[in-house]
Amino acid sequence: MDSAARDKTQPALPTGSSCPGLEWPEQERAEQLARGAALKWASGIFYRPEQLARLGQYRNREVQRTCSLEARIKSVVQSYLEGVKTGVWQLAQALEAVQGAREALGQARGLLRDMAEAAQTLEPLREQVVEHKQLQALSQLLPRLRAVPAAVAHTQTLIDAQRLLEAYVSLRELEQLQEETCVPLGGLELPVFEGLGPLAEALGQAVEAAAGAAGQLARENPALLVAAVRVAEVDAGCTTSLEQAPRDWRQRCLRALQQGLERVHFGTSLQPGPGELAKWLEALRVALPAELAMAEALVAPCCPPHYKVVQLWAHTLHGGLRRCLQQLLEGPELEEADTFTLLHWVLHVYQGPEMMGSLELGPEADVSDLEPLLTLENIEQLEATFVAKVQAKVAQWLQKALDGEVVEWGREQEPDTDLSGFYHSPLPAIVLQILEENIRVTRIVSVSLEQRVHGMALSELSAFLRSFTDALIRFSRDHLRGEAVVPHYVPYLLATLNHQLALSPNGWFPESWLRWRQSWTSCRRGSVAWCWRRCWRSYRRGFRGRWGWEEEIQRMHGGLCRGMLGLNRRSNYVSKLRSQPLFAALPSRRWLSSPELLDDVCKRTARFCQNFQHVRNPAVQLLLVEAERTVVLQYLSALMQGRLVCRGADERTQAAERMQHDAAQLQELFLGLGLEESVQCVPVLLALKELLNLRDPTLLGLEVAGLRQQFPDVSEDHVSALLDLRGDVSREQRLAALSSLRAGPQPSPQAGRRALFSLVPTPAPSLASCFPSGSCA
Repeated sequence: MDSAARDKTQPALPTGSSCPGLEWPEQERAEQLARGAALKWASGIFYRPEQLARLGQYRNREVQRTCSLEARIKSVVQSYLEGVKTGVWQLAQALEAVQGAREALGQARGLLRDMAEAAQTLEPLREQVVEHKQLQALSQLLPRLRAVPAAVAHTQTLIDAQRLLEAYVSLRELEQLQEETCVPLGGLELPVFEGLGPLAEALGQAVEAAAGAAGQLARENPALLVAAVRVAEVDAGCTTSLEQAPRDWRQRCLRALQQGLERVHFGTSLQPGPGELAKWLEALRVALPAELAMAEALVAPCCPPHYKVVQLWAHTLHGGLRRCLQQLLEGPELEEADTFTLLHWVLHVYQGPEMMGSLELGPEADVSDLEPLLTLENIEQLEATFVAKVQAKVAQWLQKALDGEVVEWGREQEPDTDLSGFYHSPLPAIVLQILEENIRVTRIVSVSLEQRVHGMALSELSAFLRSFTDALIRFSRDHLRGEAVVPHYVPYLLATLNHQLALSPNGWFPESWLRWRQSWTSCRRGSVAWCWRRCWRSYRRGFRGRWGWEEEIQRMHGGLCRGMLGLNRRSNYVSKLRSQPLFAALPSRRWLSSPELLDDVCKRTARFCQNFQHVRNPAVQLLLVEAERTVVLQYLSALMQGRLVCRGADERTQAAERMQHDAAQLQELFLGLGLEESVQCVPVLLALKELLNLRDPTLLGLEVAGLRQQFPDVSEDHVSALLDLRGDVSREQRLAALSSLRAGPQPSPQAGRRALFSLVPTPAPSLASCFPSGSCA
């Protein structure tokens, strides 16, 4: 390429521009670096003079190198310019092609606009084509469409005639015709098919009605039941192209089975009225197993296996019965007989072998996961209601028995005796029979109910004993005041003691306690054992804390004994005992010289205690204890009256011997009557004898302290009266003895369990004891 051609291909530079004028900062810096590097190289090469001779060589070589570099640069620039020229030419060609395509697109847009205008002119023709196709389809289906009303009427006739399978086939044919008509008509619904919806609903109701009467149809017309189930199953597998809600006849059929079963056995008209619960439950006991057996034998073969008819029957009957019982509990409160019957039926009969626990029920019934008929709260409510009503009746029965016994106390003949000669009355047997019968019948229901009734029995027995005690108090008060004439007052009191022995914890409680204990220890681990342990703790806690049965018995025994002997009120025995010559002369010198004065007391006491032969043990011991205690108290009361002051040591010795003799005689008397020596109060006379017979008055403090250890209720007045009886105690010795009584050691807890001195009155202190000096004799 010549220079002229190269100039033509090279791009023209702007006017006023030149290469040296195009300076860039990077180029300037590179130039400076190159110059610096060259100067550094030249200064290193030509540093020595001898190298200057070679300067020409170096110049020639650098000139050659510079020429070579310039040649290469020119070659690169020329190649670059040629490429730029080629690119410019190609861009020009592309611009020409784009302009041609733009013109072609404009022409195509015009053609499309013309075609859209032509298509709008063809729209009526298209609509006529669609109408022609619909008319063609209708013309083909017209004979079948004309038969639709008659087919609908025929299908309704089949439904009314309970020919369900044929009715379903006819209905499906009509629905298929509707689908075939709807597709070519573009979803348009014809008025001729408006009756298909009510027709399908009528068939569904017929299927529901047949399923609701499955039990009756299985016995009378199983074909109809099979047809209804088959219709429901076939329809469950059918699909339709129409946008219709699913009929779900299978679920409706199952629901109808359950509702029909509940309606047959637990309908509103079948609910038990007042007093009819037992009859209703007995009818269910017979009907429900028969219903399950019928379902397994007749209904199950008519239904598909996945219906699980026996399980469905069992769960439906159970659920209906559970809801019925809940409604029953929400109504008026049941009577105690109905409550007891319901609890026993639910807890034992329903789960027993006669019903849901029957061995004839196969595993298909699956009764293991059934919910309890009654919740724990329901059972607690029923038990509480039953116990409250039974408690009210037991209280009435016990009150009637007590009223009859009180009337018996005023009879003109002595109480009846048994074969052993003890006074006897049917009252304890009546009371215990009432309580035991109510406890016994609850054992067949549940442990918790038995425990509740047992606690109620203990509570009512405690209340009965309190009422009995109050009646005895009124009876004794009226007799002693003369307001009522009782010919046999003492025998009836003794007979009452025998009654209370039969009602005491030793009479009735141990048998029940052993039965509870054996039942508790025989339980294995688990909920039953836990229930027994809970009942046993509650039983034991209730007996000890709430009812206080033993305390009431002891209180009654004490009241009877005191009523017998007149400790609280004046009676013949006590008045005659006080009028005895012994107690009128005690202490006196006549008493010292007349040992026969105690004989009359012993004879009268022995004669009075002969009535005790009609009383059973341990009441005899209680009576003898009170009799002996009465004699000793009368003896101590007379001794404290201060009628005698010993004149010397001989009289003190004589008085001590007299007291020892009297103590021995009384002890012999009561030992002969059967009173145990360990419970006698006579030893108090021996203790006083030691105080009276003490030779050295300076040792009275020790003797008084010992007396207080044995009898903690002895007071300073009693000790002063005894010191007055000695007649040789100075004021200082008296004060020392009384101070030892106050400052002595506290008595042991075992000593002085029964009060003696606190029941003995003391005379007013004599004036001689107030003098500053001298003897109190």
